[in-house]
Amino acid sequence: MTSRAAIDEFLAQETLALVGASRGGKAFGNAVLKALRKRGREVLPVHQEARMVNELPCFRVVADLPPRVGGLVLVVPPEQTEKLVVEAAAAGIRRVWMQRGAESPAALAFCAEHGMTAIHGECILMFAEPAGRIHLLHRGLRKLLGRMPE
Repeated sequence: MTSRAAIDEFLAQETLALVGASRGGKAFGNAVLKALRKRGREVLPVHQEARMVNELPCFRVVADLPPRVGGLVLVVPPEQTEKLVVEAAAAGIRRVWMQRGAESPAALAFCAEHGMTAIHGECILMFAEPAGRIHLLHRGLRKLLGRMPE
């Protein structure tokens, strides 16, 4: 289980990059992008083909991101995550949030071997304050069941 300290450290970053938002705006990555921006974070989308996502200019690859990026949010299939954590390490990004379903044993092992903080198995929207009603309810249920990161 991911530690609460790692979650808090990730969410303390002012600038985050995100892979997994779509041009059409319907992907869950777009909801994450909008929610993090609404909570005051600078979010830099990474998309290999799109020039703009949610009216924001895109970076084509992780290597193009500026050095101020404090963390990378991944809302992609596990096979892509495995490639993206390698790119993140090469770019000097030390914190990665693998949204539920994005993680893989290989990606987690790579992060551990390279001293990267890898948050996985958690929804970033449940922890980014202020959390929405659904996420507050989910968080309350998890606390009640003793399943919240400590």
